[in-house]
Amino acid sequence: MESGWFEELVPAQVGEVTALLAAAEAADGVAPVGEAVLLRLRPGARGSDHLLVHDGGALVGYLHLDLLGDADGNRVAELAVHPDSRRRGIGTALLEAAAGRAEPLRVWAHGGTPAQRALAAKAGFRAVRELLRLRRPLGPDLPEPVLPAGVRLRAFEPGRDEAAVVEVNRRAFSWHPEQGAMSAEDVRRKEAEPWFDPAGFLLAVDADDRLLGFHWTKVHGGGLGEVYVVGIDPDAQGGGLGRALTLAGLRHLAAGGQAEVMLYVEADNAPALAVYTRLGFTRWDSDVQYAR
Repeated sequence: MESGWFEELVPAQVGEVTALLAAAEAADGVAPVGEAVLLRLRPGARGSDHLLVHDGGALVGYLHLDLLGDADGNRVAELAVHPDSRRRGIGTALLEAAAGRAEPLRVWAHGGTPAQRALAAKAGFRAVRELLRLRRPLGPDLPEPVLPAGVRLRAFEPGRDEAAVVEVNRRAFSWHPEQGAMSAEDVRRKEAEPWFDPAGFLLAVDADDRLLGFHWTKVHGGGLGEVYVVGIDPDAQGGGLGRALTLAGLRHLAAGGQAEVMLYVEADNAPALAVYTRLGFTRWDSDVQYAR
């Protein structure tokens, strides 16, 4: 087997990686890497190291190492092994290569499967964080959102609202290792994605058009929508705005023909879990982050 690190992938390599990720998702029922990794495969993306492992000319393993890291100073890795090449030590080799290249290191395992837990334990990693994925059906039973007095909803306007969204997001997620670091450039990059729809990016504003909170929805296709981000300015919390914005986004997704909705939430975020549970969300699966 041959392996090599690359700061940026050429189109042929991106094609190889994309095919491997698709094969892993088809076998496991869950994508092996998150959205951030897919964005880093784009031409001109910076801040990554890509490890490719080939056997007989075929790509059998891939690891993405985020050199920018999270807000806690950790480098973050995600990896995938082709289903036809598993149980050959490739996953362990990928983990060891990442551990030798970055410190401190965190590794995401999407889906929280027994095989992932076994691989992590074998390599000396332990679970340090869990991100739950919840879901619920969308139907006519959704309550009408009740906004606090003086608050109205409007759609996001590209070129106008990025800075305000970034500031509210920063305040709302100051504690979050990834979400709190979202920049205006990150927002604009996602505006260029095929799934982006400003009509599904709902802003709650006061009489002076000051942003109080937002619900950014996403449509995956196949009747599945996502509560992508709900962010409430700390000064506007406690008055029911979070519930109202969440419901408004769910109703928007339902009106667009989505049959089901999903979301991610930290396993230790008890207040958010309580809100989503009352709204009818149940556990689907989870992503687990490991550290050595």
